[in-house]
Amino acid sequence: MATVLGGVQALTKGHDLSSVPLMEKEKGATWYSTSGKEAAIENILGDGGMDSVRLRLWTGGEYTLDYTLALAQRFSKAGYNIYLDMHFSDTWAQPSDQQTPSAWDNSTVDTLAAACRDHVSSTLKAFTDGGVELDILSIGNEITDGFLYPTGKVSNDDFSAFATLWKAAREGVTDAVSAGTTQPKVMIHLDNGWKYETMSWFFEGLFKEGTVTTDDVDVLGFSFYPYYNTEATVDALTSSLTRLAETYKKPIYVAETDWPTKCTKIKLSADYPVSARGQREWVIAIMDVLKGLPNGLGAGIFYWEPSYMSVPGLGSAYTCNSSDPLAFKGLKIASRINILTV
Repeated sequence: MATVLGGVQALTKGHDLSSVPLMEKEKGATWYSTSGKEAAIENILGDGGMDSVRLRLWTGGEYTLDYTLALAQRFSKAGYNIYLDMHFSDTWAQPSDQQTPSAWDNSTVDTLAAACRDHVSSTLKAFTDGGVELDILSIGNEITDGFLYPTGKVSNDDFSAFATLWKAAREGVTDAVSAGTTQPKVMIHLDNGWKYETMSWFFEGLFKEGTVTTDDVDVLGFSFYPYYNTEATVDALTSSLTRLAETYKKPIYVAETDWPTKCTKIKLSADYPVSARGQREWVIAIMDVLKGLPNGLGAGIFYWEPSYMSVPGLGSAYTCNSSDPLAFKGLKIASRINILTV
């Protein structure tokens, strides 16, 4: 849970930096502070107030266990808390696209559940053996419609197979902790956190099914992007997260967000300019939402992939770019922070 200092909630402030080595090694990226000094990206962002780093883990492709563990070691040694986002896929796991790892046996729910449990347990043990203790563990990425398709897809309000698989993964955490791993905060991460009706449908359906209980979940995480729906407003987020906090009484993170500095062909809120200033104001507004949640349940914010500079889109299917990383400063955002040369 977020701590409270002098009556002011101290939010976790982090970035998803999963692609830093790819940018550095494959693209020749170099990082500079606003003063023009070359430095490691974690030092620049840390000087700006970042205290945590989010990293994705795939079962294949680029973001493998070896890759992600090495990156976690780098950031952990620099003093940052680590939030591990497990995708349970060889590639991007995202809304309506949650591919089962190609090497896993998905002939039955039980065999797939066993693979989930072992995957989580062995991953946590590998991190512990590598000297990294996790602060947050997300079992799945944006799993509003389930994960590990087709077996774990939620269809016709039937959560049973998904619940069995998610619970097995959660039991993998228990196995690892019993073997000596420090207990991480276990997260359920959904997309479109602003859309209360969908969030409520998911949690009511999951917990009513009965396999997964509220005690299995420590924290709630939500993505909040402006690109996909003009109803994705700060007011809608405030209403949704407030009701979820009141109902489930769990610490809440905005686990992914960003705002473009350049964007065409889509309609964005007129309240925030498409610029570095708008980007800053967008994130400040989200932090204010979190600080205003009941009972201090607003826990933190993670800005998505400021190092992923060479790729237009950054969470959007449109021509958008959020290429100016943000520096957190105290409980506010300081400013646009650095220049990248590729």
